[in-house]
Amino acid sequence: MKFSLSWLKALLDIDSDAATIAAKLTSLGLEIEGVEDAGVSLGAFKVARVLTAEKHPQADKLQVLSVDLGDGNAPLQVVCGAPNARAGLIGVLGLPGAVVPSNGMELRKSAIRGVESNGMMCSTRELGLGEEHDGIIELPADTPLGQSFADYVGSDPVFDVAITPNRPDCMGVHGIARDLAAAGMGTLKPLDVAPVAGTYACPVEVRTDDPEGCPAFFGRVIKGVRNGPSPQWLQDRLKSAGQRPISALVDITNYVMLGYGRPAHAYDLAKLTGAVVARRAQDGEGVTALNGKHFVLDHQMTVIADDSGVHDIAGIMGGEHSGCSETTTDVLLEVAYFDPARIARTGQTLSLTSDARTRFERGVDPAFLDTGMALLTSLILEVCGGEASDVTRAGMPPSAQKTVAYDPALADRLGGVAVNSSEQQRILAALGFGVVETGEHWIVSVPTWRPDIDGAPDIVEEVIRVHGLEAVPSTPLPRADGVARPTATAAQLLERRVRRAAAARGSHEAVTWSFLPEAQAAHFADGQFVWTLANPISEDLKAMRPSLLPGLLSATRRNLDRGASSVRLFEIGRRYLRADDGSSDEKLCLAVVLAGDKTPRGWATGKAAPFDAFDAKAEAIALLAEAGAPVDNLQVMGEAGPQFHPGQSATLRLGPKTVLARFGILHPATAKAFNLEGPVAVAELFLDRIPARKASTSFARPHFAPPPLQAVTRDFAFLVPLGLPAADLLRSVKGADKANIVAARLFDDFRGAGVPEGQKSLAIEVTLQPVDKSYDEAALKAIADKVVAAAAKQGAVLRG
Repeated sequence: MKFSLSWLKALLDIDSDAATIAAKLTSLGLEIEGVEDAGVSLGAFKVARVLTAEKHPQADKLQVLSVDLGDGNAPLQVVCGAPNARAGLIGVLGLPGAVVPSNGMELRKSAIRGVESNGMMCSTRELGLGEEHDGIIELPADTPLGQSFADYVGSDPVFDVAITPNRPDCMGVHGIARDLAAAGMGTLKPLDVAPVAGTYACPVEVRTDDPEGCPAFFGRVIKGVRNGPSPQWLQDRLKSAGQRPISALVDITNYVMLGYGRPAHAYDLAKLTGAVVARRAQDGEGVTALNGKHFVLDHQMTVIADDSGVHDIAGIMGGEHSGCSETTTDVLLEVAYFDPARIARTGQTLSLTSDARTRFERGVDPAFLDTGMALLTSLILEVCGGEASDVTRAGMPPSAQKTVAYDPALADRLGGVAVNSSEQQRILAALGFGVVETGEHWIVSVPTWRPDIDGAPDIVEEVIRVHGLEAVPSTPLPRADGVARPTATAAQLLERRVRRAAAARGSHEAVTWSFLPEAQAAHFADGQFVWTLANPISEDLKAMRPSLLPGLLSATRRNLDRGASSVRLFEIGRRYLRADDGSSDEKLCLAVVLAGDKTPRGWATGKAAPFDAFDAKAEAIALLAEAGAPVDNLQVMGEAGPQFHPGQSATLRLGPKTVLARFGILHPATAKAFNLEGPVAVAELFLDRIPARKASTSFARPHFAPPPLQAVTRDFAFLVPLGLPAADLLRSVKGADKANIVAARLFDDFRGAGVPEGQKSLAIEVTLQPVDKSYDEAALKAIADKVVAAAAKQGAVLRG
């Protein structure tokens, strides 16, 4: 929110400079995002008089001016193209070295069409003071020559304040002035607005047929207005707030909204037909708003309409048809109270934002309707003239007085700083709170403009922020003696381990939205319930993700679209499922996506090689091992899911039912749904299903004792059925003699000459580790027999 220092001083009697005010606003919780002073950038521009204006010899639309700065020096020659440049005109000259505020261009002496120019005569837009650019600035004839233009226009800094959603009272300059006054920065000027009596009955029926969406709708007619330009003081204040002055009627409604946080609307009475009613829209009903866009409404939205149709999306934006113009002579003023939740839902549904919506959805002061109407009326009568009718009131705004039981000692217990009772009462009274003492506790009445105050802790916050957060002492937290104990949970430690392991294996971590488009969520739901948000931040982010893969696949597509030749992404996060009791259930998992080139093309490797299912399997096994899963006991089984290629995917299971991971190549239909081309290898690990490690009775790790004897390796080649997974055979071999066999690995898979049809030859290297004594031939033969016997259970036959 922006406002000028002069606007603030119109509401607050204060002598502090802009820097002091900005520092105090930040300490009050109203963070300053910037302070701009247009006068600072105008210091290099001077007031000058045009002595002569001659036609440029090489250009019909240019003139060669002789310009006097009044310093006794020779006049300067300046080339100018403004149509109003003439002898005797007093304007603004930018000298070489000056920087033009509108475009950042530094002026310098140069030749324009062969004629030397020593600067530039400036327009209003070039100096950032408005939009006029048809000619150069014309100043009064008595303006002192040579004066800095910054001194001429004066300094009026503009504050840019970030208002948090819980402070709707500060969505107007008056509310900010109130906070500053409570902090001792000046005195708040009283808002003395006398009711304006009407001279005739309101000729328009005003009513509300939607008391839930619009509990109160006040209206009055003003006839005989003149809707010309608004006064300069009003235009200047609106410009400081970033608003473009339009006309007196529109500017006055905007001024009351920005100055006092009270949105209102003025209708051209000649464009209305019959009663003006706040009601629910009908499904399919439409309106063209003031921004020129047409919106289709539904029955959950509140609108302002007459007999001919909708004229206003209530609380958000008026309609184009009934807006005021320069021909408007009679107006209907609308000051209403709308339900904040209804305004927020309507704005989100229509993707329509406005200053009015921002204020209504946060909560405007329900007790300011009559005052707001009187303020609007008096300003319109003063600026535009006219004659006002009586005020018609339909419904009443919520007016229940909120009170809070408060113990003054809470300021010390919760806020950490002792503030005496009299100072607390002063602060609360300055902020508009009422205080009634009842012994040790107070009954604090909450002002109607503070919907954010719900309990005693909120009162503490008000007292402490105004008293000064810098007064809260820095106190270290108590610390136990000795070495600090670990604070990370088992789940946090697990996340750290697998995150580091995934990064160490060459993947880049991604953090994607927890929300997905509904179509993507349904693609990975596997028949499970998908949670959808009733109030999403976007219709494209409406479903809670049942898997991390959709977000990663979308990120992969974006990287490939931007020229990445190889993408290795992983993410650790939660997927959201439905628990047995119907509640939301969050499950920790990790997903990996490998796309593009596994190895680039090269003279030694030839063509670029893509990722395959075995790459995804390797990632899954390595990360499961780092997570503490018993990878030696895992079984490779099918049924990875319909999102995977049926012939190039599998699951890793601990037993027949517990799926710890799934991996493989994406199904072509899945890849097409995410606009991905070529093979894409993925893996998804379900970290919540990994069995917990047994609790250790010792904090220290066991000491490492290397074996005293050298290990022995033996090779075995087996003929096995073609469909037998090699992992099954390896598992059987390793379990043949656990006391001696410490490792087994596959080093050859042969299918060809000498191997019967329907079979394959698998060669396994078995590592044996003697403990007490070296193996003799008998011991080695006994172990080999056990290996052959174990393999035979898988249908394997030792090759001769």
